[in-house]
Amino acid sequence: MYQKTTLDNGLRILTSRMPHTPSVSLGIFVGTGSRYEAENMAGISHFIEHLCFKGTKMRASSREISTAIEGVGGILNGGTDKELTVYWCKVAKSHFLLALDVLVDMLLNSKFEPKEIEKERQVIIDEINLSKDSPSQRVNMLIDQLLWPNHPLGRDVAGSEQSVSSITRQMILDYLETQYQPSNTVVAVAGEIKHQEVVVALSQAQGNWTKKRHHPGYLPYQEQKVQRLCIEQKDTEQAHLCLALPGLPLTHPKRFPLSLLNVILGEGMSSRLFIEIRDKLGLAYNIGSYIDYFLDSGSVAICAGVEPRNLKLTIKAILQELSKLKEEVPENELSKAKEFAKGRLLLRMEDSRSVSSWVGGQEILTGKILSLEQVISIIDAIRADEISKLAQELFVGQKLRLAVVGPVSKEEPLEKLLKL
Repeated sequence: MYQKTTLDNGLRILTSRMPHTPSVSLGIFVGTGSRYEAENMAGISHFIEHLCFKGTKMRASSREISTAIEGVGGILNGGTDKELTVYWCKVAKSHFLLALDVLVDMLLNSKFEPKEIEKERQVIIDEINLSKDSPSQRVNMLIDQLLWPNHPLGRDVAGSEQSVSSITRQMILDYLETQYQPSNTVVAVAGEIKHQEVVVALSQAQGNWTKKRHHPGYLPYQEQKVQRLCIEQKDTEQAHLCLALPGLPLTHPKRFPLSLLNVILGEGMSSRLFIEIRDKLGLAYNIGSYIDYFLDSGSVAICAGVEPRNLKLTIKAILQELSKLKEEVPENELSKAKEFAKGRLLLRMEDSRSVSSWVGGQEILTGKILSLEQVISIIDAIRADEISKLAQELFVGQKLRLAVVGPVSKEEPLEKLLKL
């Protein structure tokens, strides 16, 4: 499925050959994100990601960077999460060397000019304020604060207006030296490309990139007594709710049964939540569940937007579905969930970008890459009783957290509903 080479400086190169694909996707994965940040520099990983698109020694402006890729019909973008930062590019295979040159140039030669820092600082503050104006985004921020209080995992990846306003150019350069190191970076390429060609090209492009400073780890999360309810009153048409519980870490052996449990619970229009809450009860247009996996923690969350008068009824209906999962999972429902999970996984693998993300993301976060065949074998072996037992372990009333954004009084006695 893939080939791997580790250069002398610790940089890992992965390639996955897709002979019938006309595109090549290249991703540079850096093992850093918002959970690696001290509170006074919250948002610096996201800030740096933005600034890497603003000009390098070779390409002086953001326009020159974007034009280099878009001028050949390619796509260029980046993203920052809590444990990972990625820069990626997708081009026709004949333009692979150009894509590699642009991404490496951005990673190693960005100028971080003071005037660009100040412009982008305001852009990010506007982005933070925009997310606060979006109830569906805001409720997800609030549930993270309830799940991981007083910890980097509970903070917004973009930071706060206060923290972003205080980040200096020197703080940016210092953070780059500790986090953006070859041993903390993976380059993953997927498409009609030969492995050795990528290794040679990347060895030349990266120059003398070496480790400069000690790379600090992350602050582990320890369970603590937490606030269970957060209501943010807002004049909106709907009440947006997010009901969540602690989940499992990324490498936990039960993460695959949990993923199937989530399919059954709230993924797609044939999930229990969609059928019961939307189709049968007509309480919500959008409802679904999702799982977050982190290196030492995780969560299971259910989100919906409802008429304020239906808020309590919806919460009760959701909790009833969680309780049902603790009792029994029929074999036919498990089989459907397995086929759903396998089908979605296989469909992803048609796209070169998804393939590069599959190998690059696993390598940077876990150091171990499972093949499609391995994952499908694991999924096929999961039993129905494993799903219900896992639900019994995780779906505990005392661990429930609820965040609500909308025209709801802060005095509304919603916490008494949090029982299973």
